[in-house]
Amino acid sequence: MDKADAAVQRLQAELSKSDVVVISLQVDIEYGQSIEHAIDHVADRHGRYDVLINNAGGQFDSQMYPGDLTMREMRNKSRNFNTTGTHILMHTFVALLTQIRRSSTALHHRSTSTLTELENLAIRLNQSLAGRQSHPPSQPIDPAIQPVCPAINLPIRLPLAYIQQDGDERADARIDANPPRGRGEGLVHFAGLSGHRTRREGGTGLATLLPLTRQLGRISRFPQLDQGEIFSLQDAFRRLDVDDRGYLDEASAIKATQQSERQPYDVVRQALKGVELDSSRRVELEDYIDLVARLRSGPAPGAAAASPAAVIQGAGAGAGAGPGGARHVSKGSVGGGRIHVQGSSANVTHTINEDERTEFTRHINAVLAGDPDIGDMLPFPTDTFEMFDKCKDGLVLAKLINDSVPDTIDERVLNKAGKKIKQLNAFHMTENNNIVINSAKGIGCSVVNIGSGDIIEVREHLILGLIWQVIRRGLLGKIDIKLHPELYRLLEEDETLEQFLRLPPEQILLRWFNYHLKNAKWERRVTNFSTDVKDGENYTVLLNQLAPDVCSRSPLQTRDLLQRAEEVLTNADKLDCRKFLTPTSLVAGNPKLNLAFVANLFNTHPGLDPITEEEKLEVEDFDAEGEREARVFTLWLNSLDVQPAVNSLFDDLRDGTILLQAYDKVIPGSVNWRHVNKRPASGGELMRFKAVENTNYSIELGKHHGFSLVGVQGADITDGQRTLTLGLVWQLMRRDITRTLSALAQRLGKREITDAEMIRWANDMSKSGGQTSAIRSFKDPSIGTGRFLLDVLNGMKSSYVDYDLVTPGRSDEEAYANAKLSISIARKMGATIWLVPEDICQVRSRLVTTFIGSLMATHEKM
Repeated sequence: MDKADAAVQRLQAELSKSDVVVISLQVDIEYGQSIEHAIDHVADRHGRYDVLINNAGGQFDSQMYPGDLTMREMRNKSRNFNTTGTHILMHTFVALLTQIRRSSTALHHRSTSTLTELENLAIRLNQSLAGRQSHPPSQPIDPAIQPVCPAINLPIRLPLAYIQQDGDERADARIDANPPRGRGEGLVHFAGLSGHRTRREGGTGLATLLPLTRQLGRISRFPQLDQGEIFSLQDAFRRLDVDDRGYLDEASAIKATQQSERQPYDVVRQALKGVELDSSRRVELEDYIDLVARLRSGPAPGAAAASPAAVIQGAGAGAGAGPGGARHVSKGSVGGGRIHVQGSSANVTHTINEDERTEFTRHINAVLAGDPDIGDMLPFPTDTFEMFDKCKDGLVLAKLINDSVPDTIDERVLNKAGKKIKQLNAFHMTENNNIVINSAKGIGCSVVNIGSGDIIEVREHLILGLIWQVIRRGLLGKIDIKLHPELYRLLEEDETLEQFLRLPPEQILLRWFNYHLKNAKWERRVTNFSTDVKDGENYTVLLNQLAPDVCSRSPLQTRDLLQRAEEVLTNADKLDCRKFLTPTSLVAGNPKLNLAFVANLFNTHPGLDPITEEEKLEVEDFDAEGEREARVFTLWLNSLDVQPAVNSLFDDLRDGTILLQAYDKVIPGSVNWRHVNKRPASGGELMRFKAVENTNYSIELGKHHGFSLVGVQGADITDGQRTLTLGLVWQLMRRDITRTLSALAQRLGKREITDAEMIRWANDMSKSGGQTSAIRSFKDPSIGTGRFLLDVLNGMKSSYVDYDLVTPGRSDEEAYANAKLSISIARKMGATIWLVPEDICQVRSRLVTTFIGSLMATHEKM
């Protein structure tokens, strides 16, 4: 303003003998109220102006080059400041421009604009200005100016259009355009010059601007918004952007817009999906205006609910939305609505069961209530998609995994907003979701088709599928004879404990269900969690058998199925077990929700008599040889997506079909499938001699590829010999590890990486991080403290290991804490880790080898 005031004083001195009044006025062109106050000031005190010099503008490339702003942020800020702001300023002030008759008029534009659009005679406005413009800059335009150039022509045309709207001829009306000589000069300089004394015509008020506003609206990006609405939205955005960052996060934008536009949460979030955000998912001013514009041009709130197949969408979604419009289509049905969500491409949709979304959200609200990190966000609404949006940073899913399988994730490794991190960015979220994905693998969830990016991008169907797997793992994981030795009661005649424990958890649950139905002298039995339970009769009998004093069989007298289902759940509520099911999902026979309901019922009210001391001895003496390795090998085989999934390693490998699938995945093309006996299509078992043919073939393949299988025969695998089966599967897994390190082996001139080379790599990595720990073999007792693996991780990326959290590992508790920390840090880096802390503390050499191998593979990608 000092320069402006000095210029005003000098000009006023030169014009001292005239009645010209020159003033300076400071306007914030990003702030609508500032412009309104400025025009009120000029209108009230002067009524008009003859010459307007607009020297407002700014360049932001100096913030881009050091990385303070991204290219997109710089371009948007430059465009918002220089183009939109100048447009609105000229749009507003042109109404006070003096009407000049029979006079020479010139507009001098001092700008970065190329004015190329003024040469486009296809624009009707330019046809009347043809031949009246000089053009254009010859100097190169830097990146900060480029986004301003095309759009800034609009405000340049405004004064000319206004001056000419009375039809008078202006023979020498012209526009001069030149680029600024250097940074710091104003971007825009307009002057209306006259060689004659001017006079103001009456009736030139703000209302004169309205026809021009409508004309400009047709070529504006948001024609559905008028000038006043643009002003209001700019002001609203500034109030929301309290830290003056120039953007809002998605959650804040949705919440604010939901309140201001009085639209349901899901409508706003779907409208926002139609707005083109960059990879940071930040909502900038232009994005915010786009969001509101889409909502205001969409259907009225609540209109979608009128039809049986409702389209829940924001403006821009669905038909006529243009590219990128996202939508939800909700179809009513017995058992909850089916919500169709847009996939990754326009032609792909996915279906979400509304009851599952509701019940899983309720479960999350219940088990994570009071959590110190996310408890303040709870409860999530059960009738919107807000829960999915809250999952994007990985914290909710990580907490859910720890609820299902305690101690899976060391939560100290998670990125959380706080003193060190003010707000989680995309990189922080990716690290958290790496932990989620790799931890989910580690507890047995199938995550073949989901990655960190899918969670950050809120792919609803993938997130819901992952949530179900985590919940299912937590519920079924408790169906364990160590936790419930009374499961021994479910053994049938001539059935051994080993045979019983081979059953999948779902089959054990059905066995438990039928055990109680039989004891209740009820003639029906259940074979599934869908059609056999949907009428509520079997549930009524089961609940009565578990708690006859509080759960009656009166629901059997109710004929209406929905009413009976409600009575069944009322009985369950008396046991504090009304969870996962609603009357509609029960009647619909939803298999997931019914399985969850029965599993929760078993976990809280098993209703089995305690076993005797003699039976307890049999349970305790059960041979659990290779149990830990079998668990890891089972997880690894399932990660290969073998079919059917492996539940009991030694039993499921007996016919050789899964082993041969694993060979084909690890060593592609190694299996000639014409030589393989397939399982019957009916689902039955192969005859023994055909199974042995398959396992013999798997032994031959192993020997052909250099496996050590001396004295091992196919019949040993078919007979379930534990040690020999574990040895074969281990060598397959070991080959899979070295296969991922093939590029490293080639650089070392090796056929494959040996144990000695893996140990050397680990020791070198520890040393590179400034640590002195080292091992001689994968059986080295020092591994049991957990310290060495943390030193290796520190060498890979020092910022990941906080040694304030590392203990000497002298006690069992300290060693366990170190081991758990190392597993979570490895998963945060993106490594797939199968083992659990106990495997490290007990120095299970094969499993430690898989840990180091996975770290090597991850380091190759870093």
